[in-house]
Amino acid sequence: MAKPVQSYASHAAMYAPYHYVATPILLVNLFVALWSLYRDPGFTTAWLVVMAVALIALGWSARIMVLRVQDRVIRLEERLRLRALLPAELHPVVDGLKRGQYIALRFAPDEEAPALVEKIRRGELTTPDEIKKAIHHWRPDYLRA
Repeated sequence: MAKPVQSYASHAAMYAPYHYVATPILLVNLFVALWSLYRDPGFTTAWLVVMAVALIALGWSARIMVLRVQDRVIRLEERLRLRALLPAELHPVVDGLKRGQYIALRFAPDEEAPALVEKIRRGELTTPDEIKKAIHHWRPDYLRA
């Protein structure tokens, strides 16, 4: 099955088991626990609310940890790629990029990356969104968490 073509408009990733199954169930569980506490106050129902909050915190923490590791890998990949693509005088710019800038640059093809880094150096592009919008030929990333 062919993957859909990725672009600025369609690059946001949703992971169905997390976004559409686990998160709604955990939120409903919290509301059920709160409703139970309202209807029947007591230690047991209060504990159900505490556990529901803990489960949401656990799910959110697991997601954040995965995204942090992914961001670190992207930063490493992009630093290596940009050092290979750019002239030596732009290497200090690569070292000074912010996390979001690395993440945005991963969508830029090799042909466009040097010009984008130069625009970042001159202050013409600062935010990840600006960088993504400046990319003409999108380099898809299908391996995101």
